[in-house]
Amino acid sequence: MPEQKTLKRAAADKRAGKSASTQAGEFVKEQVDKVRAGKHGVRSAKQAIAIGLSEARRAGVDLKPPKKGATSEATRKKAQKDSAAGQHEGAAKKSASNESSAKRSRVSTSVLKREGKAGASSAAMSKQAKSAAAKRPAASRSAAAKKAAATKGAAGRSAAAKKAAHTRASRAHH
Repeated sequence: MPEQKTLKRAAADKRAGKSASTQAGEFVKEQVDKVRAGKHGVRSAKQAIAIGLSEARRAGVDLKPPKKGATSEATRKKAQKDSAAGQHEGAAKKSASNESSAKRSRVSTSVLKREGKAGASSAAMSKQAKSAAAKRPAASRSAAAKKAAATKGAAGRSAAAKKAAHTRASRAHH
């Protein structure tokens, strides 16, 4: 179950007109923080992201399920189920009795507790982000960068340029 502050941040993102993926990012961040705090573990960065996206869909974030062929059919079905559960609150409760869903929840939590914390390390998350970006076409990456620059504002662009210059300078010394 997502924390109240996560739900509030996602709702604020929605009110601000931000995209569904930005809203879902709040849930992914919560999962990564939970793993880093040692509440449970994950096998990989992908698993932490998947848990966060599932929670986001169940909380009512309007995330589209992955396209056919992008992931397995089981993953697509799970995403559709999560979205349906998020659209109307009563739907999630009808699928299983409270006892069996409580048991399932407890079992899945205990399984996650046995996993390590390395899956949500900054190195693992960085590697996942880079490999995901590399699969996207250059035009798509360029458009995302342009959009980010446009929404940053003058002060944000200036700060980013200063940071980039500092990074270049520090790397030149090595």
